[in-house]
Amino acid sequence: MNSNVKEYAKLSGVRLWQVADELGIKDSNLSKLLRYPLSPEKENEICAIIDRIAAKRKDDTYEK
Repeated sequence: MNSNVKEYAKLSGVRLWQVADELGIKDSNLSKLLRYPLSPEKENEICAIIDRIAAKRKDDTYEK
């Protein structure tokens, strides 16, 4: 379930533990959360976090 969220994170180069950290939860709890269908709001929240992490990584790369 929620393979689209997992795939989006993978394609964005973001690890799920990073998403969990931003959510303020343990990575094991995020894995449990992703076992079941997410509400559209929660899915959007997680995708926005993935976007922020990916953008920060990109910005950090350009600064070096």
